[in-house]
Amino acid sequence: MCGIGGFVGKRVVDPKQWQAMLAALRVRGPDAQKAVLWDGSFRETDGVGAACLLHARLSIRDPRPEADQPMANAQRDIWVCFNGEVYGYEAEWEELRRQGYAFHTTSDTEFILHAYEAWGDAFVERLRGMFAIVILDLRRKRLFAARDRLGLKPLLYYADGENLAFASTLRALLPYLGDRARIAPEAIDAYLAHRYVPAPLTLAQGVRRLANGSCLSWEFGRGLPPELRVYWRPAPVAADFQETLDGAVALRTASDRPVGIFLSGGIDSAVVASSLVRQGYTNITAFTATFPGTAYDEGPQAARMAKALGLAHRAVPVEPRLTDDFDRIVADLDEPFADPSALPLWYLARAATEEVKVVLGGDGGDELFAGYKRYRQHLRSRWRGSLTIPLAYDGLPWEKPARWREELGLTWQEAYVLRFSGLSPAVRRYLQPDLPGMPLIHWRHFPSPHKGLAALLDIDFANYLPEYILRKGDLCTMAHGLELRAPLLDHRLVELVTGLPANRRFTRPAKSLLIGTCQVCQDEGLLTAKKRGFSPPLNRWLREDLSPRLPDLGVRLAEATHGQLRAQRVDTLVAAYSRGFDKLAEPVYQLLVLDVALRSLGFGV
Repeated sequence: MCGIGGFVGKRVVDPKQWQAMLAALRVRGPDAQKAVLWDGSFRETDGVGAACLLHARLSIRDPRPEADQPMANAQRDIWVCFNGEVYGYEAEWEELRRQGYAFHTTSDTEFILHAYEAWGDAFVERLRGMFAIVILDLRRKRLFAARDRLGLKPLLYYADGENLAFASTLRALLPYLGDRARIAPEAIDAYLAHRYVPAPLTLAQGVRRLANGSCLSWEFGRGLPPELRVYWRPAPVAADFQETLDGAVALRTASDRPVGIFLSGGIDSAVVASSLVRQGYTNITAFTATFPGTAYDEGPQAARMAKALGLAHRAVPVEPRLTDDFDRIVADLDEPFADPSALPLWYLARAATEEVKVVLGGDGGDELFAGYKRYRQHLRSRWRGSLTIPLAYDGLPWEKPARWREELGLTWQEAYVLRFSGLSPAVRRYLQPDLPGMPLIHWRHFPSPHKGLAALLDIDFANYLPEYILRKGDLCTMAHGLELRAPLLDHRLVELVTGLPANRRFTRPAKSLLIGTCQVCQDEGLLTAKKRGFSPPLNRWLREDLSPRLPDLGVRLAEATHGQLRAQRVDTLVAAYSRGFDKLAEPVYQLLVLDVALRSLGFGV
């Protein structure tokens, strides 16, 4: 688990720039930081370079210096930078040994290096795990990059024909861009629409995010853009569900550092915990974020689960003063990211890393088994299909009649964005009156060719899951040098679930197949509680800790976005919230995060 970065091309890069890139990656890899540079003829050099690989390491497997990266083959003409973990490769490791490849570590990095040598680009299709990989192949004068199938690990890149740069975060790419870094207006609008910047967009013009399940190849010196290819889409398979689930969980216990689990009061993490216990992994601590004295505190429920399963349990009260940590949390989330649940997750990760360096989590269960309430709510209006009923409204766009009328003016799939995302199209138009050609939605693979629930799941698997749920988990945990693993998103388990008949996959109550694997929790009646989510006391934070930041928010955003956001209109929305319109809490929080994020990244300063 690490941070990676680098560049290759005709441009010679100043040492201060690549050193700043490496410094920005350090939070993801506190254990070791290294750089390898080449001149324009690909001779290794120091200081100034036309090509460079950067690596900041969180050492989980084989923590010896011999396993540090960037890592080269024996001839030093193929190099790898890798972020993530690959599991269950022992059989193919032995196959490579039989082919004559020598291994000097027990790391998955060295396996990836020799797998590329042996099988070329197709090696990525053999990997099981989470990863962002960059291969610098000096034999063929090319760069190859790949992102894991579900999108647990991030990879961003910049390409201008003559040069290509990449990094785990935008913050680590900006030093390469230097004075050429500019805000992408469409990314600001995409953030307002979705509370995050969806792939392939990033906040910076010219910087793209590699989509999950995709790979990239680029040949040096040809002046061509990189070639992109989708290498995976789930292909339904038949297998035993519990056996596949247990296998996915067991593989993710592989570590040379202590392992724990994030345990909420919900089904998904309970199922992962139950699988651990069923297989004998009982010397594991469960960590839970709690909100004492609130209706949404899952601490007592999680404590009962841990006791029933025989796991040690640590409750982490989330009662922070955000004035102390807010700027750092926003910076650790890299680009603007306005899910309030990121705040307790950040605090939970900070506490967990005091005891462990790896945690398992329950991410993916809701998307696999349609567990969100919004699916059922939105399916009630699927009869509308592409039917729209435009209705005029001359009031403020965040008032309830405006939102109701706006939903009728959208197609059924378009209206899905109003169920859980950021600002409605009408509010975005109000705040950005001079932005031309604004699309309703910035999602990939939209609209879906499917209908009903299948369409909503398509949208979420391409967007919400990789770029919202998994991005949040990666950034909040890596901010503290903690590796988060998601067994429910093992690609073989995903393919199995994809192949299930609808009456087994989509049940009432939801997730019956998962619940059936957790007998202890069933016996104790622990899986029937109402789903609560991971919601912090946002209103209290905005009205207390964060309230000094609200005056003149519109002016600051107008300056940072070069007038894209209209100052007076932002302040009108904030004033409505301040007068007691609590339903504007999340839009106000979203605008506040944007302000802090832009300044943290150096835009608008």
